[in-house]
Amino acid sequence: MIDRRLLDNFDWGLLLVTVVLSLIGVMTIYSATRPVLDAAQKSFYMRQLYWIALSLVAFLMLISLDYKWFVSYAYLGYAAGISLLILVLVVGTKGMGAQRWVYIGPLSFQPSEFFKIIFIITLSRYLSYVKSGTGLGLKMMLHMVIFFLVVPVMLILRQPDLGTALILLFIFTAMILAAGAKRNIILTVLIISLISMPFAGKVVWDGLKDYQKQRILTFIDPQADPQGVGYHITQSKVSIGSGGFTGKGYMKGTQGPYRFLPENHTDFIFSIFAEEWGFMGSLILFFMYFFIIWRGFDTAEKARDQEGCFLALGITYMFSFYFFVNVGMTLGMMPVVGAPLPLMSYGGTALLSNFLALGILENVRMRRFALYY
Repeated sequence: MIDRRLLDNFDWGLLLVTVVLSLIGVMTIYSATRPVLDAAQKSFYMRQLYWIALSLVAFLMLISLDYKWFVSYAYLGYAAGISLLILVLVVGTKGMGAQRWVYIGPLSFQPSEFFKIIFIITLSRYLSYVKSGTGLGLKMMLHMVIFFLVVPVMLILRQPDLGTALILLFIFTAMILAAGAKRNIILTVLIISLISMPFAGKVVWDGLKDYQKQRILTFIDPQADPQGVGYHITQSKVSIGSGGFTGKGYMKGTQGPYRFLPENHTDFIFSIFAEEWGFMGSLILFFMYFFIIWRGFDTAEKARDQEGCFLALGITYMFSFYFFVNVGMTLGMMPVVGAPLPLMSYGGTALLSNFLALGILENVRMRRFALYY
């Protein structure tokens, strides 16, 4: 049960914006996948509605538990998360050139989506322990790189899932900096990284699939693949630009139903939204995402302890990364790495993990005054 005093600190604005963004996602998915002729409408939007209902239940269950409780099981959860990433490589289902999904009966889920949350929880516990002790020295930094970063990143790259690997690297770096790593430690790691970059870069490059290499090359030179990824980015820009100031209107866009864009209900869902709602609609959408990001940093600042602070920071960094990379990707300012737009892109596992992450954020915010109860 939730203490009634905690409900006084419940952030209804955060929940409202989360639900509204999810419903906007359902509307956009419906529009993007609608048939042009008399073909049957695919049920993507209905599945997304079911996942929203499930995610809301998970959100409410999560905020009923004090975050200190699941932080105490962080290392056990991390071991379970690594085991799931290994399981994917052994028995995972392949699809679209990647092996990222595990089936349990009729349901499938993507372990790497949940691992991001486990990763943040584990880092939060370790960094709060370091902050209360001797500080983040070189030895501890190396331990963290090896055990908390290299192992999961290599497993995820094997799937392959470049977008998730990059988000783990970004979260790790941002949280280390937030933890106040010593200047000489940062300088040492930077020098080592620069020296090893040619060798590490070759290992990573050789481990990428051909289509991932093509995405990076196309980002550098859009004309390198004019009929493939370069064409998709061009069509994405056309979609966004054709929306103008006020947009064409809901269900009046053409890029989605005429299938000019690949994955128009997942990676390029913002392009579909911008075509229909224009600059003004996109501005309102950005405001809602910025509201979540602002709430995240505000929660970190007001958290009752170090663990809560790092949890809020990690989740906020994750949302910020996905938002900016996805929008930048549709505008041709970022390489196409398969980063979905949080809460809006189609995908049950991704949506559930987003709600769980925001549930943790709400949890920390609700209990920021718990020391005074």
